[in-house]
Amino acid sequence: MARVTAADYHDIAKPADPRISPDGDRVAFLRQQPNGDDEYESTVYLVDIDGGDSRRFTLAEGSDAEPRWSPSGDRIAFTSTRGAADDRQQLWILPVDGGEARRLTDVVGGVSEIAWSPDGDRIAFVQSVTAEDREENRDLSVPEEFEPEAHPDPRVIDRTVYRSGQQYFDGRRSGVYVVDADATAGGATDDDPETGVTRVTDRDADCSGPEWGDPETLYYAEEVGDDPDDAVDIAIRAHDLSTGDTERVHTTTGWGASLAATADGRIAFTHAQPERISMQQTGLRVLDRQTGDADLDRGLGSEAAPQWGPDDATLYFSTPDEGTTAIWHVPSDGSEEPTRLLRPGTVSGATVGGDDGAGPGEVAVAFAASEWTHPGDVFTYDAWSGDTARLTELNAEYLAEREIAEPEAIRFDSDGIEIQGWVLTPPGFDSDDADDTGDSTFPLAVEIHGGPHAMWSTAGTMWHEFQTLAARGYVVFWSNPRGSSGYGESFLQAIERDWGAITLDDVMAGVETVADREYVDETNAFVTGGSFGGFMTAWTVGQTDYFRAAVSQRGVYDLTGFYGSTDGAYKLLEGDFDTVPSEEPAWLWEQSPTGCADEVDTPTLLIHSEDDTRTPICTAELYHRILRKNGVDTRFVRYPREGHELSRSGEPAHIVDRIERIARWFDGYSEHHDVPRALERPDDEGLSATDDGDEADDENGS
Repeated sequence: MARVTAADYHDIAKPADPRISPDGDRVAFLRQQPNGDDEYESTVYLVDIDGGDSRRFTLAEGSDAEPRWSPSGDRIAFTSTRGAADDRQQLWILPVDGGEARRLTDVVGGVSEIAWSPDGDRIAFVQSVTAEDREENRDLSVPEEFEPEAHPDPRVIDRTVYRSGQQYFDGRRSGVYVVDADATAGGATDDDPETGVTRVTDRDADCSGPEWGDPETLYYAEEVGDDPDDAVDIAIRAHDLSTGDTERVHTTTGWGASLAATADGRIAFTHAQPERISMQQTGLRVLDRQTGDADLDRGLGSEAAPQWGPDDATLYFSTPDEGTTAIWHVPSDGSEEPTRLLRPGTVSGATVGGDDGAGPGEVAVAFAASEWTHPGDVFTYDAWSGDTARLTELNAEYLAEREIAEPEAIRFDSDGIEIQGWVLTPPGFDSDDADDTGDSTFPLAVEIHGGPHAMWSTAGTMWHEFQTLAARGYVVFWSNPRGSSGYGESFLQAIERDWGAITLDDVMAGVETVADREYVDETNAFVTGGSFGGFMTAWTVGQTDYFRAAVSQRGVYDLTGFYGSTDGAYKLLEGDFDTVPSEEPAWLWEQSPTGCADEVDTPTLLIHSEDDTRTPICTAELYHRILRKNGVDTRFVRYPREGHELSRSGEPAHIVDRIERIARWFDGYSEHHDVPRALERPDDEGLSATDDGDEADDENGS
C-alpha cells in the first residue's frame, strides 16, 4: 500500500453542511474536492438515511454552498456561482424530484446565510453592498451594463475595522433581504421594476443571521454602539414583513450572535460577557418576547450555535469537548442542565430533525464528521435506538490504497495541570522493529495549534498534514495546551497576559514525555504551527535551541504591529493581554517573538499569505529581516491570492506546496533524511510542481 503524500490532497473529498430533510428520509450535503490547482468543486449531494450510495443533486458547474430544504421538502435552495463571471454567489432553487434549477437573484453583493420562511413562500438572505448600490438598486438586481469597480483609487478609510477575509470592505455593509420563492432573476426594467427581492435593512450598519419566527416575522442581529466596529454589542431585531415595522427586541454581547426562533416568539441566542471578551466562553440564552423573561442562561463553551428541536421546547448545540465535538440538548426553560447527546468525532456541521413534537429521545441528527480513520463523511444518529449510521464513504477508494497511521492519545502533566495530546508514528510502525532505513529511532515533528483558544483532535483539517508527516518518517506530536477551548473556563483563561511562556511549558512537557520513548530521536526534533501556532513557533526558537529546525506559518510576530494591522482580532490583545500598545509598549515587545528574535539560532522557514487580514504579513516581514540580519538560516515563502485560511481552504496547489515545503525544510536538517538542506537546493526542487521526479524521492524520505 502507498503512503500518504502532500499531493494526495487533490484526491481527498470532504463533506460539509449536512441538512436533514423535513420527513427525515434524506440528507443533503456539500461534497467538496480540489478541481485542478486553483479551485474546488463544491456540489450538493443527497443520500438516503436508510443507506445506499449518495447521488449528485446539482451540476458540477461553479461552486455551490448552503443547501437548504424547503419546509415541505419538495425543493432545495442553495447558493452558487454557476453561470457567473465572478465569485458572487446567487440564490437558486431546484425541485427535489427533478427539473431545472431556477435562479432567484442577480444581486451585486452576493448571497449568503439563506433561510426559508416557515410557509415556504420566501427566503431571507444576507448580502454586502455600498450605499451607492442601494441608491442605484443594484442590491435588488444588477443592470446588464454594470461593471463593478476593481477597487477604489485612492482607498479612503473611515472605519476602525475596514477589511476581513482577504477583502477590503470599501464601503460595503452587510444587510438582510427577502426574496419571493417563485421569483426568477432577470433584472428590473422600467416596465417591470419588481424583482421579487425586498430590503429588510436599509441603513449603514452590519446585519446578519436572519431567522424566521412565524411567516411574517424575521429576526436578525445588528452590530450597534457608538463605533460598532469597536463594540461587542449586538441588537436582536424583529421585522414584521406585513407592516414593515422593526422592533429592537434585546441587546446581547459577543463576537457575533447566532439566533434561533420559534413561531410563538421565543428567541435563542448566543452571548458572551463583554469584559475582556476574547477570554470568555460562549453562553446560550432564551428570551420570551411575550413575557420579556430570559428562561435560559447557560455558559456552554465556544461555537454553541443553537437549533430548536421538533418539539420547540428543546435546544441543541455543539461544543468542543476534550479533543472531540459534543452535541448537547437542554430544555429551553432552563429546568435542567445541558445533557450530552453524543460525541461523534470532529464535527463540521450538524442538524436535528424528527416528527413534529419529537423530544431528545426521538430525534435524528445528521452530521459531518472526521476521525483518524478518514478525513470526513456524513453520519446520522438515531436517539431512539442510540445507533449511529455512516451514510457515505467519500474516500473509500483512496483509503483502500493508503497506509493510515493510528494516533495514540496521551495525557501528561505540566505544572500540575493535565494536558491532552496525541502521538502519530509512521505507518506500519512497530516499536520492536527498525524503520525502513534500518534506523531504530525516528525524528520528532511537533505541531502547535492556532487560536489561541482553539482545539485540535485526531482529525479535522489537520488529518492530511499529520498523516503526510508521519508517512515521511516522522513521529508527530500535537496537543491542546492551556488556553485551548474544550477543557473549561479556567483552562481557557490560563494564558492571561502570557501567551508564550505558559503555552511553551505545556508543549515542552509533552515533547519531553514523547521524547522519552526509545524510538524517538530527541536530538532530531522539529516544530511548526500556524497563526497563534506561528507565534508560538517563533517564540519557542527564541527561548530554546532544542529544535533542529522550525517552520512558522501565518504567525503574529509583533503584538503592536498585529494590533494596528489586523481585522477585528485586535480584541485578542485587549482581552487576552488586558492592554493596548499605548499603555505598555515595551512590555508588549517583550511578549512578542520579535522581542526575542536576537536569541534565535534555529533554522526557521517563514510561510505567509499575502492577503492575510487576520495576521497581516507586515509582522512576518519584520521578523524575517531580523533573522536575516542575524545570519540565521531562513527563507520567506509568500503565497499570493491567499488569506488566513491558506492551510484549510487555500488554492489546492498552494496547500500541497506548503506541506511539501514544511517537510523539505525539516528533511534537510534531519539526520534521518539523506537530502540537502532546502537553502542548498534549487527553490522548486523536490516539490510536486516540478517535473524532475525529485518529489517521489523526497516523499519517501530519501
